[in-house]
Amino acid sequence: MAMSEMRFDTVTFNSAISSCEKCSIWGKAIQLLGSMAGLKMGIDTITFNAIISSCADIGKWKNALQLMGMMARSTWTPDAISFSTAISTCEKAGEWEKALQLVRDMAQSRVEPNVITFNALISACEKGGQWEYALQLFSALVQSNVELGTVSVNAAISACEKKGKWEQALQLFSMMT
Repeated sequence: MAMSEMRFDTVTFNSAISSCEKCSIWGKAIQLLGSMAGLKMGIDTITFNAIISSCADIGKWKNALQLMGMMARSTWTPDAISFSTAISTCEKAGEWEKALQLVRDMAQSRVEPNVITFNALISACEKGGQWEYALQLFSALVQSNVELGTVSVNAAISACEKKGKWEQALQLFSMMT
């Protein structure tokens, strides 16, 4: 069968978009999204998640937020992966306030956070020097049904350490031993 006779579907496009993410070519991922829309393909949450993820590695946090907005205004519903990926994008860019807004949006959308969400949020607060928020989020993680991970603990301890809050850091450490 010749390439011109092949029919591409959503899975094919999503795979291509994921490849763009892995190669940090965000612009090409957006072009593929445009092609999907032009071909009236079935764009889905997975499509958006892959494009949002492609924003993370190259600091395109504003674009990730725009994509989240597009999802919210359309028939596509952001899931825990969508929110966690967008939060992680903000974390990598040092945009801790935007990360916190996303978790508020997540709650309004009735999407449950997972350990990746908490890790990204606590890390965002740690990088932003917001040790109080980092501890609040860590406390929420401990109280939730989400399994506690070392990334969250390390980020919370690091947030305390960076602000000279050694007593809180040691208290967190003692909780884990």
